[in-house]
Amino acid sequence: MIRNYIKIAWRSLWKHKSFAFINITGMAVAFAAAILLALTAFYELSFDAFHQHKNNIYQIYREEQEAKGLENSSSLPIPLTPALKASFPDLVHISRFGDNGGSVIRYQNKEFNYSVRAVDEDFLKMFSFPLVKGNASQPLKNLNDLVLSQNTAKSIFKTEQPVGKVVEVRINNEWRAFNVSAIVDDAPKNSSIDFDALARFEQFPYYERDKNRWDSSTHIAYIQLPDHVSQNQFEQKLKQFAHQYFADNIKRLKNDGGQPDNEGEYLRFRLVPLTDIHFNKIVASAGSTNKFYPVLLLLISVFILFIATVNFINLSLGRAFIRAKEIGVRKVMGARLAQILTQFCSESFIICTFSLILGGLLVAWLLPYYQQIFNQQLSLAILKSGSVICYFTAGFVSISLLAGGYPAWLMSSYKITQTVKGKINTGRSNSMRNGLMMVQFVLSCLLIICTTIAWQQLNFLRQKPLGYNKNQVISIPIGDNIDPERALYLMRTQLAGKPEVVSITGTDMNMGRGRDNSSSNSMMSFDYKGKTVKSNWRRIDYDYIKTLGLTLISGRDFSKQFGNDTAAVVINQTMASQLGVKNPVGTYLPVDGEKLQVIGVVNDFNFQSLQKKIEPLTFVIQPKWGLSYIFVRVKPDNLPASMAAVTSTWKKINPKAESAASFLDENVDRQYKKEDRLSKIFVSGAMLTIIISCMGLFAIAVLVISQRTKELGIRKVLGAGVFTIVSLIVKDFVRLIVISAIIASPIAWYAMSQWLQDFAYRITISWWVFAFAGGIAILIAVITVSFQSVKAALANPVKSLRSE
Repeated sequence: MIRNYIKIAWRSLWKHKSFAFINITGMAVAFAAAILLALTAFYELSFDAFHQHKNNIYQIYREEQEAKGLENSSSLPIPLTPALKASFPDLVHISRFGDNGGSVIRYQNKEFNYSVRAVDEDFLKMFSFPLVKGNASQPLKNLNDLVLSQNTAKSIFKTEQPVGKVVEVRINNEWRAFNVSAIVDDAPKNSSIDFDALARFEQFPYYERDKNRWDSSTHIAYIQLPDHVSQNQFEQKLKQFAHQYFADNIKRLKNDGGQPDNEGEYLRFRLVPLTDIHFNKIVASAGSTNKFYPVLLLLISVFILFIATVNFINLSLGRAFIRAKEIGVRKVMGARLAQILTQFCSESFIICTFSLILGGLLVAWLLPYYQQIFNQQLSLAILKSGSVICYFTAGFVSISLLAGGYPAWLMSSYKITQTVKGKINTGRSNSMRNGLMMVQFVLSCLLIICTTIAWQQLNFLRQKPLGYNKNQVISIPIGDNIDPERALYLMRTQLAGKPEVVSITGTDMNMGRGRDNSSSNSMMSFDYKGKTVKSNWRRIDYDYIKTLGLTLISGRDFSKQFGNDTAAVVINQTMASQLGVKNPVGTYLPVDGEKLQVIGVVNDFNFQSLQKKIEPLTFVIQPKWGLSYIFVRVKPDNLPASMAAVTSTWKKINPKAESAASFLDENVDRQYKKEDRLSKIFVSGAMLTIIISCMGLFAIAVLVISQRTKELGIRKVLGAGVFTIVSLIVKDFVRLIVISAIIASPIAWYAMSQWLQDFAYRITISWWVFAFAGGIAILIAVITVSFQSVKAALANPVKSLRSE
């Protein structure tokens, strides 16, 4: 019986090749787009889900009620973790996690650049990074133990046995010997925690100096709670802990005018579940991803599948009325509803199967390009996930049943006499068709509006004046293979005679995000005239203001002519306002036991992403604060040649340098890659929905015109012109699209208004965006429908009147 249904379905589809082609093509494109978007979404949602104890592991952060509002920090003092362990002995595991400042490992006089993280013994007990070789029970038992990832071990030791070997790691500009105690599996790409090697936290830079200091925050920490303790319960327990160890901080917050939270607390500790770290902007170390992003991808994939399904259903409805006599004959011969449903569903199942196979082939072909364009790290292995399989199985079955079942049910509801004669009322069908088309174009207009607003905001971010000159400045990551001070000195010496070089300086932090993908910030506070002052701090070198084109508002710049400039600072206008002094030049700031004199004030500039407002900033020249980047301003005449000359000189000075140089304007653009990716996805989604909608619209226009063939012939005989007939057909579709645009506008406005709240500097949504989206949708629909409408209007009315 099933075989017979499939045979008849195949013959029917083969007979109506154009119908089958439109449906298979539309559904294949929809399936391919949905698979790619769903792969991305499920990849983002899978972060850190591979850990066995993921439901009990949390990252801890501090929440403070400052006078200017709530401030959060994931950076913690070194003695906090031992204190937590002593105060809460029922904690399963707890571990600090920090960058030890050394990314160079030396073995047999060969140096390798890798990220070495400092952790406690509990780290590998808490997280599921499987040990491949070595001491499985206590891989970090000794202070000089070092655990390597598999890739790191292969790179350093090649075919040698790594466990038991002695290597050296550069920490605080000194080489320390370590014993390789174990090898662990590489961290997956969907891990928030990354490392090439692990050392004991006692090897953390300045550990001995800061191990009892509660006023210096340098690292993050993870805890694993017992099964019977919830996140909320432990956060309540931490209130007393905060009062015990942070009494001075709480007192300061009160004195500075901070307002307590709804539970009366000025300072408290919060927890972020491990599986939420990737989406949490407070604790995410490499930049958070908004959880709305993967949800949005799934929504767009559902939109695209829905639009393709609507086309499928509408075409199936149109063909069902053409096949009314066939259904009537089947009913006369005794066919029941279930049998008619099975026949129609068999046809839709065949179409969906071919579409899914073709869509899968498209995915395999497009995946490398998709990863490159959208900067994604994906693998088809994600398709093995249970949630992904359920998602697509549910979609496939739903589409097959809806596209085949609904038309069959509708036709079966009519009387046998009507279906046998082929004379049935299409009112219900047309209402359903129009409703589905409206939903199609609501989604299309929604995506067009979102695309336009996202593009406007991204363009605004790129073109907004930042307060400094980002053009013609080359940023060079120094790395750990050379002494930073010597590197800057040699660059100044060897580039001094180059005519294309304007100025050279150094700093500890990049502007934007360079090719080394590094992004950092340094915040420090001090008491000034009875109140706490917080500022971002940057270690710079001479000519920094000149190189970045900053404007000196008052005072002077750092100069080698003054021998005491290591005890001087230059601040921005926001920092000057925070001090509350009319002219801060000459003021002394009591910082970390020293008195630093303000010698100059520069204009405010956006040294961070435009998602943040300009914050207080203090520049210092402190040799004890290491440099990480060299900035070189060049003339605009021939930028490629200037870049080649600068990088060539740098390679001679530091031949082991790994990270490439880049221009600051590229770095600034790179820090908005998430927004750029979102904009590309909106554009791609909008184009796909429009293309698929147009395919369906064209097919519906063909069916509508075929149903009105005699009417159009009579109108032509009575004198109707081509324009009149085309307008008659087009106006019904235009009316639906206008209504769709009106429905989509408030939804898009609300959604994008919420998205724009993430930016301190943002555009104002203009009314013309909604008119533009509606106009584009109407224009596309008119062009699509007009092709067939003009053909019908030009047809011979004699043939139209003879048609049955």
